[in-house]
Amino acid sequence: MRRTTFLLFVVAILAIALPGTAVWAERGDDSKRLSKNGKTEGVIDGVTVTVEYGRPSVKGRKIWGGLVPYDKVWRSGADEATTITFSGDVAVEGQPLAAGAYSLYTIPGENEWTVIFNKVAEQWGSFNYDEAQDALRVTATPTSTEMVEALDFVIEDTDVVLRWEELAVPVTISSGD
Repeated sequence: MRRTTFLLFVVAILAIALPGTAVWAERGDDSKRLSKNGKTEGVIDGVTVTVEYGRPSVKGRKIWGGLVPYDKVWRSGADEATTITFSGDVAVEGQPLAAGAYSLYTIPGENEWTVIFNKVAEQWGSFNYDEAQDALRVTATPTSTEMVEALDFVIEDTDVVLRWEELAVPVTISSGD
């Protein structure tokens, strides 16, 4: 009888503890990360847009064409791939994209960037990136901006803007209606 009681106790402890471990492993726990987590949320044309990302810092490094090479797929942040979620259907740079969560990749170029919305939202980095899973690719033109030490995404009017170092990459979003 004591053994049964002990086993029930162990099962009860595991039932309480294990679900919590998944929470500790999610992007939200950044206590041991060099690149802290970022989250931006806003409403564009009636649609809630949420971007979650890792925030690497410049730390005196050459970013564009250095740490982040030109013409290669980049996770658009640090650690896990950046994710972007739309509460409703949208148009991105005029092209339709269904509501949902996507990983957000980019291919930086000196004068033009490719912005990629991939159907596999939860990925680590770009190691398993599969172009066949792209839901949409659009182009964006980078602009100069004031120095931003830690990568940041902001929502400005109808744009989701990646800002890092002295570069800003705006992507225009509108309601899919």
